[in-house]
Amino acid sequence: MSKLAEFKALEAQLAAQLKQLDAMKNDDGLKREIEFENKLRQLMAQYGVGLKEVIALLDPQRLARPASTESSSPRRERKVKIYKNPKTGEVVETKGGNHKVLKLWKQEFGADAVESWLQ
Repeated sequence: MSKLAEFKALEAQLAAQLKQLDAMKNDDGLKREIEFENKLRQLMAQYGVGLKEVIALLDPQRLARPASTESSSPRRERKVKIYKNPKTGEVVETKGGNHKVLKLWKQEFGADAVESWLQ
């Protein structure tokens, strides 16, 4: 693309954005939101209250909800499995099959035999 074509494309894009900006400036809904925000900030400054306190005042349940449950995955937690080697009496506790000792046992005795040792 030539520099002239790129310039004209950017100029047209800028004109469209300026038109959109003018339309938003004349929007009554936007004017009301800006007025509300300004008045709210003035009230907060007048009473010395921060945004967190306002949120806690208006929605106390929001602070009571644990934040970790919102972002945690829906997977359920794995159960602890306990394997006991009948030959040595050694016990392995694991939540998955990626345990070093468990892998060694499966290589030596076979996966079916090791799974039968599950307590």
